[in-house]
Amino acid sequence: MSVVARSVEPPLAGIGLRQPHYERVLRERPALGFIEVHSENFFADGGAPLAVLHEAREHYAVSLHGVGLALGSAAGLDPWHLDRLERLVRRIEPVRVSDHGCFARAPLPGSATAVHANDLLPIAHTDESLAIIVANVQQVQERLRRPILVENLSAYLSYRDDTLAEPQFYAELCARSGCAMLLDVNNLMVNALNAQGAGDDAAARAQALRACTAYIDALPAGSVGELHVAGYDASGDLVIDDHGSRVRDEVWTLHAQALRRFGALPTLVEWDTALPALEVLLDEAGRANAALQRGASA
Repeated sequence: MSVVARSVEPPLAGIGLRQPHYERVLRERPALGFIEVHSENFFADGGAPLAVLHEAREHYAVSLHGVGLALGSAAGLDPWHLDRLERLVRRIEPVRVSDHGCFARAPLPGSATAVHANDLLPIAHTDESLAIIVANVQQVQERLRRPILVENLSAYLSYRDDTLAEPQFYAELCARSGCAMLLDVNNLMVNALNAQGAGDDAAARAQALRACTAYIDALPAGSVGELHVAGYDASGDLVIDDHGSRVRDEVWTLHAQALRRFGALPTLVEWDTALPALEVLLDEAGRANAALQRGASA
């Protein structure tokens, strides 16, 4: 059965292109503003995944979203990783390149080698951390010859020595480096709920929405280049950003607030676990486009 996403003209919402949907997306070409892939999955010089990405690029704008640059690492960037990313950017000519405001690299004691953690670890929001991430972002941008987007994390801890509020930290990063922010409003909601430690009932969600709205309003106009929406898992004591379900109503509320604040922005529906049928993803993309349309006509 052929599927078509509900869309605005032109559509600005995108979905992640994942292997189970390769064949249908390439054959049916649903109306999408862009597709997103994880950069590291396409670092090889050949093979089927890269061939699929080249074919997809003939029909869609491609957003390269990385998980391995570790932009906040005091150990600096991995030269091999940056080499492969530059090569992929030259091949695909993506519409956007992004990664996360995290660290994952640290020096190996007694060695010049750095070890890389397989996680997006949160950084302290201090002047020292800001200087590190600004330098790393500038290095990436100089190498790629383009500005990048940096995503806010879902984080399950905070640091006692934080001296900057998170929106101030990202505002300073954008101002000093020339990058923009990839604002994940689902991550905002997850963090706000966990900060309360009160679960996911109606009162907790209302309080979290107020905190998230204040965060969005604290970011400067023009500092955000893309939005992410996703689902989260609130079945346990800790709310988990698992990208495994439909977008919650509260997250759509934050998406609408971000559109009011920053204007119509490309929006990605993130879904990485328990991947649903393509129709479900396209329905969520259609909902994002409807929100974009309402914002444009407001």
